[in-house]
Amino acid sequence: MKLKPGFETEYKIRHDQIWAELQILLSESGIQDYSIFLDEETLTLFAIQKLSKDFDINLLPNHPIVKKWWSYMADIMETNPDNSPVTIPLKEVFHLD
Repeated sequence: MKLKPGFETEYKIRHDQIWAELQILLSESGIQDYSIFLDEETLTLFAIQKLSKDFDINLLPNHPIVKKWWSYMADIMETNPDNSPVTIPLKEVFHLD
């Protein structure tokens, strides 16, 4: 994902004040651990999620709360026409437990 220039602080503020209903939805959907990192030079956001075995990848993008969050964030991030964040899948090249 990628921020628009000048919105680093606003992005952090919005996530510090994440809506309770979104936090509950993420947890109940099977996201057990979720971190987002910012590369301050490129404004690239990198997210890591630990997902439960029964996590349904199709549930969240279609949920009204998630769509509302995407609309809320669309003014400060690069987005697709449906307001979902532009994402680039990454290939895992190393993992260590």
